[in-house]
Amino acid sequence: MSDIILQIDGKEVTAREGATILDAARSIGISIPTLCNHEKLEPHGGCRVCSVEVDSRGRTSVVAACLYPVEQGLVVRTRTDKLERIRQALVEMMLAHAPDSEPLQELAREYGADKNCFEKERSFCIHCGLCVRYCAEIKRANAVGFIDRGARKEICFIPEIAAKECWECKECFPLCPTSALQAAFVLCKALTFPDAGR
Repeated sequence: MSDIILQIDGKEVTAREGATILDAARSIGISIPTLCNHEKLEPHGGCRVCSVEVDSRGRTSVVAACLYPVEQGLVVRTRTDKLERIRQALVEMMLAHAPDSEPLQELAREYGADKNCFEKERSFCIHCGLCVRYCAEIKRANAVGFIDRGARKEICFIPEIAAKECWECKECFPLCPTSALQAAFVLCKALTFPDAGR
């Protein structure tokens, strides 16, 4: 594979072919925020907090750094007024679902996000997909997944599989940036074993 030379925040970066902008930025110590990225998992682009501006072939666009592959001569900006506003709005929307999430509170402080900007929708899940992807890609158990769509989308343990796989595993718990996963797990356990707490 040939090396690719691009520019990130005014710095020249050499990256391997097939790397993402996020990979290239991290290789030289440039921090790009993300909530849905994990080194062991395939890129997902769910949270969009890693959005960056790129100049490619004469066009400027906003892309997800965790998904966008490096290109020869690509010019990337990770900090602009436009990106700050995008990240602020994204964090404010997620805070409406999970106002007590520590990772979100940290991002709120960094980007000046108002946790009261949107009406509260306490589902706690921000749809990062880390638990679903970890269970499918690493554990190959498929015990947790998404149900419904759009604003009604939620994570859910599959009782028949969870009863066999999850009670002793729980490896996905530390990945969750909110309390949604644990809440869904407790609900699933209560439904699967209704007499367990008696």
